Amino acid sequence: MQPVKSEPEISAKRRVLLVDDSRLQRRILKLMLTKWGYEVVEAASAAEGLQICAVQPIDIVISDWMMPNMTGIDFCEHFRALGRDSYGYFILLTSKSEAREIARGLDVGADDFLTKPVDSGELRARLRAGERILQMEAALSQKTIQVASALSELQTVYDSIDRDLQQARKIQESLVPDSVLHFGKSTVSMLLKPCGHVGGDLVGAFSPGPNRIGFYNIDVSGHGVTSAMMTARLSGYLSGRHVEQNIALEQRFDKFYALRSPENVANILNERLLSDQGVEEYFTMIYGTADLTNGIVRLVQAGHPPMFLQRADGSVEVLGDGGMPIGLLPEPEFDCIELRLNPGDRVFLCSDGFTESVDREGVMLDDDGMAAMIEAAHDVRGKDCLDGLFWSLTERRPNAPLEDDVSAIVLEYNGS
Repeated sequence: MQPVKSEPEISAKRRVLLVDDSRLQRRILKLMLTKWGYEVVEAASAAEGLQICAVQPIDIVISDWMMPNMTGIDFCEHFRALGRDSYGYFILLTSKSEAREIARGLDVGADDFLTKPVDSGELRARLRAGERILQMEAALSQKTIQVASALSELQTVYDSIDRDLQQARKIQESLVPDSVLHFGKSTVSMLLKPCGHVGGDLVGAFSPGPNRIGFYNIDVSGHGVTSAMMTARLSGYLSGRHVEQNIALEQRFDKFYALRSPENVANILNERLLSDQGVEEYFTMIYGTADLTNGIVRLVQAGHPPMFLQRADGSVEVLGDGGMPIGLLPEPEFDCIELRLNPGDRVFLCSDGFTESVDREGVMLDDDGMAAMIEAAHDVRGKDCLDGLFWSLTERRPNAPLEDDVSAIVLEYNGS
């Protein structure tokens, strides 16, 4: 004869609460449960069962449906309302078989049902199903704890990065300390709006001496920290505070600094960028010089959107045909545009954050749209004009975040 195989014990000892007003019924069930390796706690009523659940961790509840004072279904509803750290599996014992009554039990939170008298094989199968549910719930809880811990660590890292980016933003804002610069009667106004904490656009102006101005609008490829680091470097190359380090200036006779030609400046920047190993970024730029004694302005366009010339009567001309970005090819050819300003005229330079922005229908502003915006702002001067243009841009897509860095600079010429 083959030996009879005994029931395998459960891997982790579970605590089962038996709730039944019949002592005999509890005794029969307790014998089976103890044999299968469960720790059994008894209660003669639902009220007593609730008191036990309030002070002891219960894994599985087996409760009779029909009991005096409080039924099993009421007990189940109260059990589910308890503040528990883990899930409790609830089995109702009933002589009821109507679908409507079973639905009531499911509504209040019962997991399973057994019809009395209880068959040991069926009870064992239901307990195994409950074990699987509890094991999955425990595994899920552990994963939840691990995820919460990981999220906490990520939040700490994010907070640290956010603080660094906030400081980086302050540093980048210091690259353009003044949004308005006055050169005699003429004025240079600047706008810089990164789409993130930091951006890859840069505007600036400087003067090596009376009636001479250098000014620029730069857009580094990409966004974020890498582009911002490049703008910081370019700001050093075109510094108005440290003229001896400004590559757009050359010292003459050890007495004064003169403006290099815009083409020469573009070539020097191109050579420096290409000589840096591992640097993959490039940038577009318009760099210009202005002689305020006669209104002569010379500009070089390096892959940047065109410049806009607005005459004193409000009419707007679009100037420039693109050119080669800086940092892509060695020895590119840069063409220079020369124009003469009369008092009341002004020159706008802007990044593609303006011209390539789209409205809520997906229509791009483009060069003509930008020219129309400038023409509409004819009577507004200086920084107020740039702020108005930016407001008009954002109104095309209200409540939508910027998709690209936005920058602009305007030189308003009012005579020598």
